[in-house]
Amino acid sequence: MKGIILAGGTGSRLRPVTLAVCKQLLPVYDKPMVFYPLSVLMLAGIDDILLISTPRDQPLFQHLLGDGSHLGIRIGYAVQDHPGGLPQAFTIGADHMAGERTAMILGDNVFFGEGMGALLTSAMLGRGAVGFCTRVTDPQRYGVVSFGADGKVDKLQEKPVTPLSDWAMTGLYVVDGDAAARGAMLKPSARGEVEMVDLLGSYLAQQRLSMVKIGRGYAWFDAGTHDSLLEASEFVRTVEGRQGLKVACLEEIALRRGFIDLDRFAVLAHDAGDTSYGRYLRAVLAEMREA
Repeated sequence: MKGIILAGGTGSRLRPVTLAVCKQLLPVYDKPMVFYPLSVLMLAGIDDILLISTPRDQPLFQHLLGDGSHLGIRIGYAVQDHPGGLPQAFTIGADHMAGERTAMILGDNVFFGEGMGALLTSAMLGRGAVGFCTRVTDPQRYGVVSFGADGKVDKLQEKPVTPLSDWAMTGLYVVDGDAAARGAMLKPSARGEVEMVDLLGSYLAQQRLSMVKIGRGYAWFDAGTHDSLLEASEFVRTVEGRQGLKVACLEEIALRRGFIDLDRFAVLAHDAGDTSYGRYLRAVLAEMREA
């Protein structure tokens, strides 16, 4: 199955820290931010991924993630020359998609919740376009979706002054093979970018749009501001400290999803060195060998 991580943009909301490095490489507690969206795709069994970034940052992502073979997956790279809106991911990634159903996730989104991978897998098996939404206290900051009495999507709004609901669209979407062509036909909004609500609206007009509600038991962070970045880090630190389990540990996910075998995992655990991350991997290795 195919996926796209959109890690472009200027990171203007996080300046001055993003003057030297892109936000998706900033740490969310003990891992680079990009590990978190990548983990969501991997948990859903998606193993063919295109990472879209700026020309400046692409070499850094390549140095961090390589071609993905160490994780038993495939990671390719493409460039977004300038921020032109989220639907650009599908026009840039058209060759990667090759007309197939694809999941796209934003590189600054952090999701947490048991069964998140299963939710995405189910959406990948559906039809048309699927978005993921969650309740927020400040829907004016996001794309908003409202539902009719029948529970189906009724209307979409982009950063509305008067929101029709408190259901905000997250940065996780699944689209069919038509998305690249649909995206290419969109006209930029007043802010000079093509909008995701317009792309999804084209599916809604044909009754081919559905939404997955991420409710109780799940957490979502748009880690694109100083406060939300800190909140996400504190959340991950608390979860890991309480449970003794790592969030978005790519090597562990690769092992448990069957992308790599135990021998390959042992090499990765050794290479992680004498760090808390490395010690965690070696603890997982010992547990798996005893099982």
